[in-house]
Amino acid sequence: MKISGYGYVRNGFQYGVPFLESIQSVLPICDEFIAVVGDSTDGTREAIENLNSPKIKIIDTIWDDNLKLHGKIFAQQSNIGLEHVTGDWVFHIQADEVIHENDLPKILDYIKKYNDNPVVEGFLQPFLHFWGDYNHIRNSRAVHKNEIRIFKNNPEIKSYIDSQGFRKFKSNEGYANGSEKGEKLKVLRLDAPVYHYNSVRSTKKMTLKANNFQYYYGQKDQKLSEAPKEEYNYHTVDRVGKFLGTHPKVMADAIANHDFVFEHDKSQAVWDKKDKLVQPLEDLLKIRIGEYKNYILLKNIK
Repeated sequence: MKISGYGYVRNGFQYGVPFLESIQSVLPICDEFIAVVGDSTDGTREAIENLNSPKIKIIDTIWDDNLKLHGKIFAQQSNIGLEHVTGDWVFHIQADEVIHENDLPKILDYIKKYNDNPVVEGFLQPFLHFWGDYNHIRNSRAVHKNEIRIFKNNPEIKSYIDSQGFRKFKSNEGYANGSEKGEKLKVLRLDAPVYHYNSVRSTKKMTLKANNFQYYYGQKDQKLSEAPKEEYNYHTVDRVGKFLGTHPKVMADAIANHDFVFEHDKSQAVWDKKDKLVQPLEDLLKIRIGEYKNYILLKNIK
């Protein structure tokens, strides 16, 4: 049984994402890691090379800015990685996501346990969305609670819409032209959280990320090539809570070098109108009302 990790990144240093820590966090349980590296100008490729791991294979790509509607460029880069993996299982890790070393044995145990079960196609993992600094987590209904990151290698599986989730598609043509919506993967819940550091970076790099992320979703007309002078306002977040756990060891240097202390000024919080109405009810019932689920959750599987 072979496990293939893969992820994609472009100008990771410029955007302030922990792409090196991301790769290193899953490398111990992967037999290979496919690093899809876009045309970077900040030393991203060289840094991955300098990890000096025989497991890592770099695939060089050039980003097509014409694929900027609905985040299609992210799906394209993800699918390039999928085309190169050779393992029985696939572990997709994005450049701002890290796995705790304490959870690696559990992940490996699940993969081994369900390797021969034809019903189980993958696993659903919870997400911890860090915000502002390493001590706060965004915990409103506006962020996704779970996602698929580990699944059995299947040539029918492709990134769905952008690279947030995955589905099975019968034909490449149907996938490309959007006529086929795809089949959701059947997954088991795996309590091994993904540490999502998407919103922990300097205020200037966060402004750069926010602008260019919207650009690749067709919501901005201009892509910025460098961080602007204005600083991102982290206080407009709807809600955060304190993080009381431990971070993955690979994040130690990043945490030590982070010089922005965030304490939420709730008077600046901006809520979506629907979320503000529904959130108290969700908190009371401890459920997510109308949650989008890009998966079929299996139950009673031993």
